[in-house]
Amino acid sequence: MLRGLVQRASKRPCLLARHQLPQPSIQRCCVAGRLLASQAFNPDDVAKTNVENIRNIGVSAHIDSGKTTVSERILFYGGRIDAIHDVKGKDGVGAKMDSMELEKQRGITIKSAATSLVWKGNQINLIDTPGHIDFTVEVERALRVLDGAILVLCASSGVQTQTYTVYRQMKRYNVPFITFINKMDRFAANADKTIEQMRTDMGLNAAFLYYPIGAERTFEGLVDVLGARSVYFEGDNGENVVYKDLPVSLEEETMIKRMELIESLSNVDEEIGERYLMEEDITNSDIKSAIRRSVLAQTFTPVVAGSALKNKGVQTLLDCVNTYLPNPSEVDNYAINALTQEKVLMSPNRTMDNHGVGLAFKLEESQYGQLTYLRMYQGCFKRGNNMINTRTGEKHRVPRLVLMHSNETENVTSAFAGDIVAMIGASCASGDTFVDAKMPAEEQVSMESMFVPEPVISMSIKNLRHKDDDKFSKALARFVKEDPTFRSMFNPENKEIVISGMGELHLDIYAERIRREYGCEVELGEPTVNYRETLTEPVEFSVTYKRQSGGRGQFGEGFGEIEPLEDANAEVEFVNAVTGGMITNNFIKSVEKGVREACAEGALSGHKISGIRFVLRGGRVHNVDSSDWAFSRVGYYAIKEHFINKATVLEPWMNVEISAPKDYSGEVIQSVNERGGKMQNLDIQQGICTVTASAPLQVMFGFSSHLRKMTSGMGTFTMEFKENKPVDHQTQESLISSYKESKAYKNLQASGAGF
Repeated sequence: MLRGLVQRASKRPCLLARHQLPQPSIQRCCVAGRLLASQAFNPDDVAKTNVENIRNIGVSAHIDSGKTTVSERILFYGGRIDAIHDVKGKDGVGAKMDSMELEKQRGITIKSAATSLVWKGNQINLIDTPGHIDFTVEVERALRVLDGAILVLCASSGVQTQTYTVYRQMKRYNVPFITFINKMDRFAANADKTIEQMRTDMGLNAAFLYYPIGAERTFEGLVDVLGARSVYFEGDNGENVVYKDLPVSLEEETMIKRMELIESLSNVDEEIGERYLMEEDITNSDIKSAIRRSVLAQTFTPVVAGSALKNKGVQTLLDCVNTYLPNPSEVDNYAINALTQEKVLMSPNRTMDNHGVGLAFKLEESQYGQLTYLRMYQGCFKRGNNMINTRTGEKHRVPRLVLMHSNETENVTSAFAGDIVAMIGASCASGDTFVDAKMPAEEQVSMESMFVPEPVISMSIKNLRHKDDDKFSKALARFVKEDPTFRSMFNPENKEIVISGMGELHLDIYAERIRREYGCEVELGEPTVNYRETLTEPVEFSVTYKRQSGGRGQFGEGFGEIEPLEDANAEVEFVNAVTGGMITNNFIKSVEKGVREACAEGALSGHKISGIRFVLRGGRVHNVDSSDWAFSRVGYYAIKEHFINKATVLEPWMNVEISAPKDYSGEVIQSVNERGGKMQNLDIQQGICTVTASAPLQVMFGFSSHLRKMTSGMGTFTMEFKENKPVDHQTQESLISSYKESKAYKNLQASGAGF
C-alpha cells in the first residue's frame, strides 16, 4: 500500500513535500570514534549528575537472542571494558556481565548483573537480565526498578514465547522500551518479518528508525530513516561509526519506512496526527519530539536493527536510548503511606531536601557479607547516616555503598534519587523499603514490591555426605533468601528435603551451585508437579468445634460460605462479615489463621489451595471454653470438611515452542499430540519448522532428551507457565487416592476431623 502511495505521491506535490527525504548538498562522511562518543566513567561524578542525564535501563529478551552480547558491546563502546569477549567463555575470559563460571560454561545468563557507563554525556545504569523462563524473577525485579528497557529480538526467530513474557512484565511495571532486532547476520534473518510479527502478534505500534542494509552474509550496515543516510561500522570492533549519503537504490525504501513511521505516530500522537491530516510539513524535529512523547506514553515502539556479534548497530541503539527513553524525573513513582495506605508521589530531585526512600530489590551473598541492590526513589542516603526498614521498624546505619560493575564494586559515599547502588552488610529481605531515620513516623512509606510467580515444579534433594550437613543447610537458606521463586521445605512423611522452583533447569542450576560453591555432593530426585486445589462453585459451612476432657474445655463455632475467585491462581482471601459482635476480633483472627493453615496443606489431594474467598458471617462464643485454638480449628475444619464438596485439582499448563528442521515437523506434531498437548501454530520458514503448542507440565518432563533423539540432536524447545487448568477425572481420582494413603491424611483423621 505504501509503495503505491509513494508512486501516487508524484501526482500530489503536497503529499510528496510532506514526506520527501532530506537531500544532502554534498557527500557526507563523518566518523565518530569510540572515544568521542564515550568518556571515562568516574564513580565520583555520579552524585553530581543531573537527573536529566540519567537513564536506568535493562536488556531483556527470549533466551539466545543475543542479549548478553548486546550488553558486552554497550560496555565496550561506553569505555567500561577494554576488549570484547565471547559470551560462552571460549576465549578464557567470557562476557563481563556473566561473571559466574556456570554462566560461561552453559552460555546462558543465570542472574541479573548491573553496571554503569557514560554515553555522549548521559549516565546509563544498565541491568542485564536472564532470558530463560526459569529465571524470570530476575527480570521481574530488574524491571520493577528500571525506567526504560531494550527488548532484544532475534531477526531469524522473530517473536518467541519468552518475548511475550518479557513484554507482559514491561507492561506490568509500565516500562517503555526500544526494540533491537539483533542477529541480522544470521541465516534466515528478516527484519521486516520480525517487525510485522511485533505488530500482528504482539499488537505493538512499531516502526523502524534504523533498518538494515542487506541480511545474512550481505548485511553491511543500516539506514537512518530520519537522517536519510546510510550508517556503517568500521574498525576491528565496529568502533568507528561512518555516515554516508544514501544510495539511490535505497531511496524509495527509505521513503516508505519514513511514511510508515509518520503514520504510526499519527495514530497515537495528536500533534503529528493533526499535521498529517492537514497535509502540513512534518520536520525531523517534529518526528523526534513525537517519538519521545509516544515512547513515554507507551503507545509507540521505535525499532533499531543490527548485529551485536558483528559489531553493527549498538551505537545507534545507544543514541536512541539517550534520545527517547525517560530519565527518572519523567517517571511517576509512588510509595504507600504506612498509616493511611494512601499513595505518595516520590520526588526525583537529587537533593537532600526530601527524606531518603530506597527499595531493596535484589540480594546476593558476597565475600564481605550480604550485598543488597538498592534503587533510590527520593532524597539521599549517605554512608554513616541512619535509616529505617519500614517492614521491621528496625533502625540501621547506612553501610558501605558501592556501584556495581558486574561482580566488581566501586565505592561511593552517597546515593541520590535515581541512582541504583548496592549496600554491603545491610540486613534485610528482598522487597524491603528503607527510609531516612529522620522521616516522621506518620510520613514513613513503603514502595510497592514486585510480582513473584509461584513455583511450578518440585524435586527432592539429598545431601550424600552427612559431614556436609551444615554447609548444605547454609546453602539452601542462602538461595531461598536470594531467590523468591526458590523454596525449600522438609517433607516429614518421606523424611526428605523438597526444593521447588520455576523449572527443571532452575533446580538443576541450584543443585550445581551447591556442589560448586559449598563442596556438597547432592542428588536430585524425580521432578513432581505443583498441583493446586480450588472451588468450582460456592459452598456454605457451619462448624462447631467442641472438646471436653476434664476441666476447661475447647469451644468455637462459626458459619459462612467459601466462594471461588475469578482467578484460580489468586491468593486466598479472608473476609470478615461478622455483625453484632457475634465473634470478637481476636477470635476472628484465629479463624483466619486456621483457614490459611488448612489452605497451605490442601484438603482434597494434599496440595495448596488457591483462588477462593472465605467469608465468615457469624458464630458463637463460650464465656469460659472459647479460645484462640478452638476458633483456629473452626477455620481449619471448615476448609478440610466443606471445601472438598465442590473442589477440583488444577495442574500447570505450559506454553511450548519447538524448533526443528522441517523434515521432522510430522514427528514433532505427533509427539505433542501424544502428550495431550494442544497445537496452536505451525510456521515453516527457511527450512525450519516452529511449532507452538500448550501442554500439561507433567507430560513435558524428559521431553528435551526425547526431542534431541527424535531430531538427531537438531531440535530445541522452550516453555513457560501459561495457566492452571483442571486435571482430568482419572488423574484427580489418582491424586485423591494417593493423598488418602499418606500419613498426613491418616494423622488428620486420627486427630478427630469430622464433627
